Amino acid sequence: MTTGVCDNALRTTTVCVDHYKEDVFAGRFYNPYMKNGGEFKSLMQMLLKMEQMLDAMEFPQSFTQKRSFADYPRLKTGPPSTEFSQGKLATFAIKIIFRQNTSWQGSILWLEWGEEQSFRSVLELIYLMNNALNKTVKQAV
Repeated sequence: MTTGVCDNALRTTTVCVDHYKEDVFAGRFYNPYMKNGGEFKSLMQMLLKMEQMLDAMEFPQSFTQKRSFADYPRLKTGPPSTEFSQGKLATFAIKIIFRQNTSWQGSILWLEWGEEQSFRSVLELIYLMNNALNKTVKQAV
């Protein structure tokens, strides 16, 4: 059985946004469960890959899934190297606490600004990320 510290590490995925144009962003994401990070070329691809990772970990368990007393998955590797964990445009630490009502609930930390917000759905998460990226692009112009 993993400890609470490991549980919290598995809950947090670092999303590095490298490209953003016309509300479409691309980049990489990292989680201690994965040996290597994953790349995404669109928001939909990021969400689907993260959901697949969460399903593989079975953590946090999906609300609609049959529950059991099985052990939580063990960490396969340590956290990703810090040299790869920063986006060219923005970096977010997404902490998924629950997967209820076929959505995610948790918090998102915008690392460059040190701002943290809670979200109650994937739609709200998308809105927060898009808002931050629009703010970043406006300041760069």
